[in-house]
Amino acid sequence: MAGYEWATAVQLAEAIRGGQVSAAEVLAGQLERIARVDTELGAVITLDAEGARARAEEADKALARGEVRGPLHGVGITIEDIHATAGMRSTFGGYRPFADHVPDADATVAARLKAAGAIVVGKTNGPCIWGDDSVFPPTKNPWNPTRTAGGSSTGPAVALAAGLTPLDIGGDSSGSIQCPAAFCGVFGMRPTEHRVPLTGTLFIDPVRKFRVLTTAGPMARSVADLRLALRLISGPDGRDPEVWPLPWRDTGPAELAGLRVAYVPGFPPAVDAQIRAGTGAFAAELDKLGMIIEDRLPDPALAGHGRLVDELFAMLAFAGPPALGSDEPGSRPLWDYLTALDRRDQYMAAWHQFFAACDLFLAPAMPACAWPADREPADDGPQAQAMAALMLSQVSGCPMVVIPAGIDSNGVPYAVQLIGPRWQDERLLNIAEAITAATGGFRPPPGL
Repeated sequence: MAGYEWATAVQLAEAIRGGQVSAAEVLAGQLERIARVDTELGAVITLDAEGARARAEEADKALARGEVRGPLHGVGITIEDIHATAGMRSTFGGYRPFADHVPDADATVAARLKAAGAIVVGKTNGPCIWGDDSVFPPTKNPWNPTRTAGGSSTGPAVALAAGLTPLDIGGDSSGSIQCPAAFCGVFGMRPTEHRVPLTGTLFIDPVRKFRVLTTAGPMARSVADLRLALRLISGPDGRDPEVWPLPWRDTGPAELAGLRVAYVPGFPPAVDAQIRAGTGAFAAELDKLGMIIEDRLPDPALAGHGRLVDELFAMLAFAGPPALGSDEPGSRPLWDYLTALDRRDQYMAAWHQFFAACDLFLAPAMPACAWPADREPADDGPQAQAMAALMLSQVSGCPMVVIPAGIDSNGVPYAVQLIGPRWQDERLLNIAEAITAATGGFRPPPGL
């Protein structure tokens, strides 16, 4: 990918289709860069160089015959390890019982990207929840290796920020796209819940536990790539019955003037001063673009909504069958779970009502920049509470886009999040793209 390491997936696809460069040439540069740069970062944990070369050659031959297999024809990408890939090791981010697991079938998101012409070069490091028991060492932040890269879609964010891939697909239950995208200075999207099938994702569980909260979502260096990827991976697959049969609606370029943006400078408490100032400056830029900034929240108690995400996640993550020889349930009582879902229904209804008189909600993506890797915030501290308060897409089911917004005094990125009404992902992406064209977008880490 020499000379193309910072190109977007859309740009690469256009260059390959236009004959300016071959898929094989781009792939050769990409593999060279992964070998040279990723030794220290550890973002790509499984690499299929031989298979990728063969598929790139096939893509070039097909193009010579006038065949274009899709909008990502010949583009080498990576996919987070939580998504199964046929014939390629899929370990769920280093889960030891799956250290040598090779699936027979693709997750839906992988299959759809392949059908669009993409070449899956490798898998990126997934859940950081395994800690010291992971098969793989921690992935490092390319902006500063001594600072965390976030989690748990860490590998995708690092690979994108380091120029190892133009596109990746992460997964988010409680900030897993949002956090690493913000910490590594890339774009990430959590689509409307149930917009993207989860077939073949979270494959380590014998039954599907995460029927709420979790969604797959694209991560990239541009909003245009988020849009293309979401268009490709969304929609029913006949196997995930909860995905809505919502057709893709290309609404065209967004007109920013007059759009109403809710932004509260003091929300949430315990946000780092530089991030609070940076988010305020971002809101000021939106005002200059003609957007109407309104100081209001969907609910005065909004900061408490995010705690429900932690509660639900714990119920789902630790759910299991009864212990052998015991009549006791293996997880929290069903009534607790149903009560939590009922609370969430009320929150979602409040967000729906809120967006009836508002177009967007703006907030920091994270309350702090990437902290030192050996100093995780206390689970019950003010920073953790602020992080929970910012899990707004997760609790509401609304689509959210992470937009890089600046660099702090320690030289690491911070970001904002834009949230829009449920099922209006296309409109949110168009607005985010128009905003980014005016405010700036991705910037590479120095030295890379």
